[in-house]
Amino acid sequence: MANKKQKTPEQQRYQQRVNEKMPRSKTFSQCIRAFISGGIICCIGQLVRDAGENLLMLDEEGVAAFTAIVMVFLGASLTGLGVYDNIGTWAGAGSIVPITGFANSIVSPAMEFKREGFVTGTAAKMFTIAGPVLVYGVGSSVIVGLIYALFRM
Repeated sequence: MANKKQKTPEQQRYQQRVNEKMPRSKTFSQCIRAFISGGIICCIGQLVRDAGENLLMLDEEGVAAFTAIVMVFLGASLTGLGVYDNIGTWAGAGSIVPITGFANSIVSPAMEFKREGFVTGTAAKMFTIAGPVLVYGVGSSVIVGLIYALFRM
């Protein structure tokens, strides 16, 4: 084995200074924030689901559709008002994982490029983030469906 090259005193001082200036990891607090914010979003979703079930008397499919529509609407609206970005800054992954994060991933690029026009800006850029997710999601479901159909024969 080759000997490791020793650092010069200047390199050692530089490394020490880098270590002093480097921000400390906040992984634990970020996990707590993600858990809390994701939980709050899911509780709101549960309230919407309960309202659809008990107040609107929707069947199971209707409740699922109603909940998804309302949560996407809330995520898109909060993104349009600039609120969801603040939530995302504080919450991290807790705001991205629920369906509201999906709405945010569609509306954000659309808003960013709206000055380029409706077709070449908003419409063209709307699915830059969510598009690949949709493509691979639909593609995987087709593959799983085909595998399921083959094994069922």
